[in-house]
Amino acid sequence: MSKRVCIYAKDVSTLLGKSYKQAVRILATIKAAYGKLCHQYVTMEEFASYTGIDLATVQAQCWG
Repeated sequence: MSKRVCIYAKDVSTLLGKSYKQAVRILATIKAAYGKLCHQYVTMEEFASYTGIDLATVQAQCWG
């Protein structure tokens, strides 16, 4: 079974305790910070680096 590498707004909402809409805004901010286009995804590594949350914590929450 392969594990996904991108993070979605639902994951961000759960990790940070924010609403779904705020999570979408946070992902848009991260995309802008990394110079990504609107069709590109944010990886768990990029999210962890940007927020300062340990990658293992992010992966554990997202992979369940």
